[in-house]
Amino acid sequence: MKKTYDPKEVEQKWYRFWEENGFFHAEVDESKEPFCIVIPPPNITGQLHMGHALDNTYQDILVRWRRMQGYNTVWVPGTDHAGIATQARVEDHIRETEGRTRHDLGREEFLRRTWAWKEEYGRQILTQLKRLGASLDWQRERFTMDEGCSRAVREVFVRLFEKGWIYQGNYSVNWCPVCSTTLSDIEVEHEETAGKLWHIRYPLTDGSGHVEIATTRPETMLGDTAVAVNPKDERYRHLVGKTVIVPLVDREVPVIADEYVDMEFGTGVVKITPAHDPNDFEIGMRHNLPQVQVIGRDAAMTEEAGKYAGLDRYAARERIVEDLEKLGLLVKVEDHQHAVGQCYRCDTVVEPLVSKQWFVKMGELAKPAIAAVENGEIRFIPERFSKHYLHWMRNLKDWCISRQLWWGHRIPVWYCRECGEVFASVDEPAQCPKCASQEIEQDPDVLDTWFSSALWPFSVFGWPEQTKELKHFYPTTVLVTGFDIIFFWVARMIVMGYEFMGDRPFRDVFIHGLVRDHLGRKMSKSLGNGVDPLEAIEEYGADALRFNLVIGVAPGNDLRYIPEKVEAYRNFANKIWNASRFALMNLTDFTPKKQNMGALDLTTADQWILSRYEHTAKEVTRFLERYDVGEAARVLYDFIWSELCDWYIELIKPRLYGKQGEETRYVAQYVLWYVLKGTLELLHPYMPFITEEIWQNLPHEGETIMLAPWPQPAGLSSPKHERMMNTVMAVITEIRSMRSEKNVPPGRRISAILQAEGESLDILTDAQGDIMHLAGLEKLILEEPGRTPEKCLSAVVEGINIFLPLAEMVDLEEELARIRKELEQARRELGRAEKNLRNEGFISKAPPEVVEKEREKAELYRAQAARLEALLQELEA
Repeated sequence: MKKTYDPKEVEQKWYRFWEENGFFHAEVDESKEPFCIVIPPPNITGQLHMGHALDNTYQDILVRWRRMQGYNTVWVPGTDHAGIATQARVEDHIRETEGRTRHDLGREEFLRRTWAWKEEYGRQILTQLKRLGASLDWQRERFTMDEGCSRAVREVFVRLFEKGWIYQGNYSVNWCPVCSTTLSDIEVEHEETAGKLWHIRYPLTDGSGHVEIATTRPETMLGDTAVAVNPKDERYRHLVGKTVIVPLVDREVPVIADEYVDMEFGTGVVKITPAHDPNDFEIGMRHNLPQVQVIGRDAAMTEEAGKYAGLDRYAARERIVEDLEKLGLLVKVEDHQHAVGQCYRCDTVVEPLVSKQWFVKMGELAKPAIAAVENGEIRFIPERFSKHYLHWMRNLKDWCISRQLWWGHRIPVWYCRECGEVFASVDEPAQCPKCASQEIEQDPDVLDTWFSSALWPFSVFGWPEQTKELKHFYPTTVLVTGFDIIFFWVARMIVMGYEFMGDRPFRDVFIHGLVRDHLGRKMSKSLGNGVDPLEAIEEYGADALRFNLVIGVAPGNDLRYIPEKVEAYRNFANKIWNASRFALMNLTDFTPKKQNMGALDLTTADQWILSRYEHTAKEVTRFLERYDVGEAARVLYDFIWSELCDWYIELIKPRLYGKQGEETRYVAQYVLWYVLKGTLELLHPYMPFITEEIWQNLPHEGETIMLAPWPQPAGLSSPKHERMMNTVMAVITEIRSMRSEKNVPPGRRISAILQAEGESLDILTDAQGDIMHLAGLEKLILEEPGRTPEKCLSAVVEGINIFLPLAEMVDLEEELARIRKELEQARRELGRAEKNLRNEGFISKAPPEVVEKEREKAELYRAQAARLEALLQELEA
């Protein structure tokens, strides 16, 4: 092994080795229990970011661990076609390079260009995952629009259509004027915004007065078809049944009563615009109100807006408010904080519009998906996320699945121009099934991207064909994902899994948090605080980044990305490298024999490290079993850094150097090899590259650490030897601390007297050589308590008296002079503080906190003087 660890050289070498030898691939093997994860497919537009790095590190840790445990492990890679995002990216490219739009090209040519773009850039993010070390089964790579997945999408659509659970209707939908498509409710992000509340008078038709309404969107008043009050509101009960005139358009509309109206909001009277508000749409359906669309799909006012037609919605707002003010109908304007819906892709404020769209009825579909989480058939980790899931599922609306895009799965519905038949088909039809006319036309819209993603756990294995892969690997084992797509994706996979497979899509849903910056802010382009994982890998290595992303992070919690921490775990990798390099230098003549550990003449230190190693292996396994990946990492870190490197390797150096005979040298070599090899295997899922490099240099069996058996308990646990070594380490640590306090150079060897009795004395006697070696002692006297050695620095640890002769540690005369000087200074400061505290003027005039600080100062110097006096007395005795 080279003197220094070079991640770049090691990482590329071993990933190529793993991939070329097919170690990531698994065929169906009924003799093994399957462990299966399907990757949350990243968008083909995507670049690897820290969220991907975190998500895939968790998955790879679980996959590598289960593979070593002997499961038939498969991790399916793939990408999502990402309808809106990809179409927008390609449109931008065409506009920037050719000055043309997709409409200039036509649908067929635009789709050809998009497929070409996908072929060139679509796998970029998967390639980047290789740099992270992701052990994906590349032979099973899928794409949500490949032929198999596309057929699954059409099959699902047709079955739901024929069941009557997919329908078309005019409903209020979220429309993005920039992306020019509908959005489902969960694709709309609501941002708290500082807005206004305009109070407007609507005259009563009979001339008896007016009602005052309050609105955040005065531009929509042009489409009002009613005003509403709560039937329980005594203030307005007498108005129900009357009519009012909508200002600026002079439309006569009724005053209706509806329980939806919040009596506390504004004046308690609200305008109803069914065409431009989802809640008003529902009220309009209940009261059979007309829909007047005054804002179009381009967010400009329509002809129905009269003289405001053609204006942008916000420009129209300004004009309308001015005109209301001129007419004396604007009562007042108030500041108002409210949530405004924005497109999750482009941040444009969405416009609620009534539009003809395709929907999935979710009522019956949701029932088994709710029951599965309620009865524990599907577990969320952490469990708290199941409450979010169930709340959303119990309040589920029908799912709008049509999108006004060209890139995506085109809706498999055809319209007959001859007889008007509307029919769905898995395969492209040649004629109308009703009248046999060939004058048929396919629906121009495409399906919501999440429709195909919802089928991912079974479509990747060949459904609707009942393939051997589908039978073996479905249901998958665990889904690893962020909490932000529980509703987008997780819920819909569960729904589709039960409907089409009759079974859950996965047993567990492991939810992780977000990667935030060092200030705790979400990483975003607008803040410019994102960190490119590839840059971090370039600087620190993939293993250091992976370990940093997970260590100490509880399931579901966010983590802060701090570069200094990544650097710290690069140092951890260097520590492992250096310790392993030392071990290998001392194992050059070592060949492990197959033998029972109990047959070896093990020292206390050997039995201690074997016990600690077995405890670590059990704890790592236990934490991984419950998805506490971060705590398992912490256990490994503590064991490797402290117990293996700082203690055991240091303890056995004299034996490795042959100073205590060949027999004990072989035992030390054997234990070191055994523990180091096993520890690398425990660490491999977290830090795959460095562990493979070192493991390959150690005596081993098998081609790769990836397929090495996961360490199992071997009956090596020994609480007795752990207790014994804890005592020894405590004594050594205290002696080191005492030396440090007196600035004794590390190379100076001194004497020590240890007083103990019973078992403690036996432990010290057994470990006498280890104590002398690691505490830097020339001479060690062990005795029972009874005398107090003179002129010694003393301490007590676990009932053991420690005495270090001061003369060997310091120049006594210099030390005495130093103590006398410090004592004089302490007494002088004490006298000054006490003088102030005796001064009535100081006590009465100074602020209480100043007086209190002076008292604390006096107490501090009093204690310091007492300590120095005792030390002086001890040295002068």
